[in-house]
Amino acid sequence: MIKPIYLYGAEVLRKTSAPADLSDKEGIAALVQDLKDTLVVADGCGLAAPQIGVSLRVVIVDGDVVAENYDYLKGFRRTLINPEVLEESQEKTTYSEGCLSIPGIYCDVLRPKKIKVRYYNEDLEEVTEEFDNFAARMIQHELSHLDGDLFTDHAAPIRKKMLSGKLQNILKGKVHPRYNSKLK
Repeated sequence: MIKPIYLYGAEVLRKTSAPADLSDKEGIAALVQDLKDTLVVADGCGLAAPQIGVSLRVVIVDGDVVAENYDYLKGFRRTLINPEVLEESQEKTTYSEGCLSIPGIYCDVLRPKKIKVRYYNEDLEEVTEEFDNFAARMIQHELSHLDGDLFTDHAAPIRKKMLSGKLQNILKGKVHPRYNSKLK
């Protein structure tokens, strides 16, 4: 089912998410389907459960949306349930990030180039996998949501100051994304 995406200022985006109960297979399957349905309509490359108002440690990423720029991501899709970052590379990269919960705002964010993550997939099988480049970036961005962290939190101080007016406009409802959204 397509859900509204919570926007900047919503309390659920600042909470630390609880682990998903792996014994609730039907609940997890329904949540994952809601995330997928919502992501398709919003035309994004990733979505975390808090962004649809559910404070559980579940994220999805879909590289097809960015495959035009990153051809190696064609067909790259992952569902990560209760993910845990095991390793991060010392090497870091900077990309301009955006977010469905913060429409119309982009800024450079420095993140590790490679990560190693342990998670459960849609079949509730434990997986340990390494990701690099933009795949690592997408996953790290979504995992940040699980800890109540937004990409704008990582912006340089001067950039944060420059973004403050746009963020205030989101809080005031002066933004109209092309997908169904919710302020609080």
